[in-house]
Amino acid sequence: MRYLLFTLTLLSQLAWAQGRKIEFTEFELDNGLHVILHEDHSAPIVLVSVLYHVGSKNESPDRTGFAHFFEHLLFEGTKNIPRGQFDKLITNAGGTNNAFTSFDQTYYYEILPSNQLELGLYLESERMLHAVIDSIGVETQRSVVKEERRQRYDNQPYGTMYLETFERAFKVHPYRWMPIGSMEHLNEATLEEFMEFYNTFYVAQNATLTIAGDIDIEETRNLVKKYFADVPAAAHDVPRPTAVEPARLEEERSVVYDNVQLPLVLMAYHIPAQGTPEHYAVEMLTTVLADGQSSRLYKSLVDNQQIAVTSGAFPVSTEDPGLFVAIAVANMGIEAETLERAMEEEIERVKNELITEREFEKIRNQKENDFYSANSSMAGIAQNLATYHVFYGDASLINTEIDRYMAVTREGIQKAAQKYLRKDNRIVLYYLPKSMQPVEN
Repeated sequence: MRYLLFTLTLLSQLAWAQGRKIEFTEFELDNGLHVILHEDHSAPIVLVSVLYHVGSKNESPDRTGFAHFFEHLLFEGTKNIPRGQFDKLITNAGGTNNAFTSFDQTYYYEILPSNQLELGLYLESERMLHAVIDSIGVETQRSVVKEERRQRYDNQPYGTMYLETFERAFKVHPYRWMPIGSMEHLNEATLEEFMEFYNTFYVAQNATLTIAGDIDIEETRNLVKKYFADVPAAAHDVPRPTAVEPARLEEERSVVYDNVQLPLVLMAYHIPAQGTPEHYAVEMLTTVLADGQSSRLYKSLVDNQQIAVTSGAFPVSTEDPGLFVAIAVANMGIEAETLERAMEEEIERVKNELITEREFEKIRNQKENDFYSANSSMAGIAQNLATYHVFYGDASLINTEIDRYMAVTREGIQKAAQKYLRKDNRIVLYYLPKSMQPVEN
């Protein structure tokens, strides 16, 4: 009965999300800060978020990890908020907060009771205007980031997989390093370098403030001006990376010996940037190959042949051209070469044959479900409005982007597979147990 009630509730929420148009107001302050407001009185909560258009791709090759480091550092405190009080102010008001960093952005948000809207605006204006960058905060967060790297990457089976993948896939573009960056670079960086990074990228014209929830538009507009109008405009343009990754002309293969028990095979193909017509076809191709246990790779490798314990694939959707990554972990006693041949067979099949009408209808339904699910909460709406504005140049896509997925045809999916899932457009990476490493004479 609980499962039935949960299912009915979820379906009603999705139907509600699908049946309504998300209204919003957007404007820009004189200092360049872009503001998006969405009014919704369905619950007495408000979400305040700021998307800074800065990620790991904005870093210098000898100072990687800065954007992710600042994700942590900007919770330290400000000139008016003592160290360690940022989180306490939010939790004492009955709210929560978090942040994340990617290749292209850093995103901060607070979810608060709607009567605490001013608190959220105050905190984010303080983060933008009065952040304290000193030796105490820098040393504290250096330790935090080092521990995060050890837990997520260095001490996890296959944990360095994406570090190894992107380093090989990109030779010129700054996507060649992951957002976690280099601990050596963070250790070598001076306080002046951290302050320069902050003053360059955490400025009003590089930020989008989004507020969604139980608000009054005009009242909120005035509050935004109260807390952000005095933030000075930066005297410089925000620098953007200009490197263009050359087209790959041949397959690159590598072997990594690690503390793992089972071989892993990874294939990474270069794909177009998010928001481009072909990227939508690539996303739907991903769903066919590896989204869930009914996908082609899983059914073939795990269920039918039983040569893998798991498999998957996903597009790394990025502002500049990114990667399509397919992985599989071998079953006990299965060699990596056997696994690769089986993966290759499924990839060749989707290149040579149109997907079935049934598969096509399934992935269209999945994309609709994903799209409307993302817009069924204030958190999803706020993040999507900011993302569509910054990376697609049109916040109204929050209501219409699904049409771009629905415009993809079976033929378009096949053409995307033929164009991008080519051997000369990929790297192949084997993760093998250290016990298999050849002994040097």
